Amino acid sequence: MLASILHRVTGDGMATVGTILFVWWLAALAAGDKAYAVFVDVFTTADGKLNVIGWVIGVGLSFSLFQHMMSGIRHLVLDTGAAFELKTNRLLAILTFVASTLLTIAFWLVLVGII
Repeated sequence: MLASILHRVTGDGMATVGTILFVWWLAALAAGDKAYAVFVDVFTTADGKLNVIGWVIGVGLSFSLFQHMMSGIRHLVLDTGAAFELKTNRLLAILTFVASTLLTIAFWLVLVGII
């Protein structure tokens, strides 16, 4: 049940938060240097690194993407008629959380240049 609910929440969250941020970014680009600087300043520190807001939104959106993707793959498997046994279904639900967490960690390690 949690995997299904989280699938819907992550989809809605990405659509809402992601769209608002994307439109703000496009509007800031169109409005000029000052507006774009305000947009960048909200998410970064003076030396160009992510601040707390940038980390929370960045990690949150990337986790939402990977969780939604893994849950979508799980639903695709279920749509084929497979994995309806309770034990297998529960294992796949748990694996969506594990995989999305590992993918998010790997993504950010690559993004910040550690890997």
